[in-house]
Amino acid sequence: MAIFLGPATDERQAEPFARPVRMRGPKGPWDQVREAVERHGSVVVHARLDDWLPANLDDPGLRPLLGRDHARFRAMTHPQVRSRFVASRLLLKHVACAVIEAAPETVELAYKPGGRPYLRGLDQIDISLSHTENLLLVGLTRRGWIGVDAEAKDRPMLGLGTENQVCTPYERRTLAQIAEERRNAALVRLWTLKEAYSKAIGQGMRFRFTEFGFGPQDRDVQVLRPDGSPGTGEEWTFHTCLVDRAYTVSVALFDAGFGDTADTAAATMLDAGLIAALAGDHHETDGPHTADGRHGTTRTAGSARTDRAGDARRTDDARGAGRTAGAAGAGSSHGSHRTDRAAGAAGTRRADGSRGTPGGLGATGGSAGTGGSDAPGAGGVGAGGAWAVRKQGEGGGRAG
Repeated sequence: MAIFLGPATDERQAEPFARPVRMRGPKGPWDQVREAVERHGSVVVHARLDDWLPANLDDPGLRPLLGRDHARFRAMTHPQVRSRFVASRLLLKHVACAVIEAAPETVELAYKPGGRPYLRGLDQIDISLSHTENLLLVGLTRRGWIGVDAEAKDRPMLGLGTENQVCTPYERRTLAQIAEERRNAALVRLWTLKEAYSKAIGQGMRFRFTEFGFGPQDRDVQVLRPDGSPGTGEEWTFHTCLVDRAYTVSVALFDAGFGDTADTAAATMLDAGLIAALAGDHHETDGPHTADGRHGTTRTAGSARTDRAGDARRTDDARGAGRTAGAAGAGSSHGSHRTDRAAGAAGTRRADGSRGTPGGLGATGGSAGTGGSDAPGAGGVGAGGAWAVRKQGEGGGRAG
């Protein structure tokens, strides 16, 4: 059972998410996942560890299901770590495959710096994974970036020095105003929101939690500067809920503004023109040519999918190359602006689909940063979380 808390019940904010879906095993019901993604563009799935743990961890059938993760799994020695690893990967693959309409053994998980999983060759879908105790949690979106996190709702945090290590000055002040019997639960909520946001921007625990924060749950949830002033806008949506009345779950969703990817089926999401270009069958088109520097293949913008009124083009190839808008890797668009990062996560997508290194998010303000990628550097932003916008060929950041 999932119960939304605070602003998640607000009708205006509820649209990007369906209520978390309980998945009791590989048999589904997967139609609920597909319906949620069709309606909202995103889905959060939760499950119990026991429902996804194979009866025999030495079963040879696990090898094709885990793919490259099987060698990593075999090297693990701690029983609990092994169990969570295999169960969470099986759930993650089945959720993704329900959306792309493919068999789990045909999908390969890869990992970005810091260990965040992604679907190799499926850059139009973003995923996030969390697990704690007996709970497994998966988030998936086709609209931008997603991060999920879960903790036991009664996990002791208060009075252990946690506030000073993870809270901004503003958060510490607001916590002090909450009734003592509810203060620990409020701190758990803040922790999961920070984890979810950090996962969504691809930083995880490498991003200091004292440099950004959140407000009380009776307000619209957004990222705040350390002093409590706004740090993000409507491009970010946050939700917190209770799952099984035992776990606090938070979700962070960034909508890049390029619209929804309606076709995510593995068999049809690459159009015929792009497939022909990748195969070396080059035809003249109306659009300018872009070159794939890694493989020497010429691709045409004319065969790329147009996401929104022809002003921002996105090319998805079978290797998971990152989003391009105009020149490959440059991040410029045809007559439009491209938002690279929001809320201090300014960066560029690497050619392998991973996110860039954030610019100077924190108290330092908006300094120019470099996206840690093959593409030219994007501007960084400060704690204000201003959007880093590049026009054709322009770089640099803008402070909040």
